[in-house]
Amino acid sequence: MKDKNSYNVKLKIKLKAAERIKVKEILSKGKESVRVIKRVQVLDLFDQGYTSPTIAEYVGVTAETARRIGWNYKEGGLERAIYELSRPGMERTLSEKQANYIIAMVCTDPPEGRDRWTIRLITEESMKRKIVSSVGRETIRVLLKTHDLKPWREKNVVHSGIKRGIHTEDGKNT
Repeated sequence: MKDKNSYNVKLKIKLKAAERIKVKEILSKGKESVRVIKRVQVLDLFDQGYTSPTIAEYVGVTAETARRIGWNYKEGGLERAIYELSRPGMERTLSEKQANYIIAMVCTDPPEGRDRWTIRLITEESMKRKIVSSVGRETIRVLLKTHDLKPWREKNVVHSGIKRGIHTEDGKNT
């Protein structure tokens, strides 16, 4: 058998009678996602004897995509070709416990010599305090955003003796 990724392999797919009925049913109902409908169209055209470059032109996908759908059908059947397998996704960078420790740290006063927390400072302090072994600034930024925290805006400001916006009984500002 030739390599399935080779451009010289001509895919020949013949759907079974029950699969052909299901394909026609999906195409006539139109209640599936566009991705599923395009995949079904690709299989239908393969069944009619078209090649992947021609199918790509008719359906509006690349020839590589058409070939991949065809190979998925050959390897796993109709369901495998038209529906995606579930993807586990990327593992979370911070555990719930680590995120809570970082949020708690940000809610306290910044280290001595600093007026406020910055994202860079939070990143450095969380590694220094061994909350995490390594973490990026973007991870910290997203964590703070999801908790609606903006510690860089908080500053212990000492105002001069002027009180703003307080009126005396005679209507004058003090």
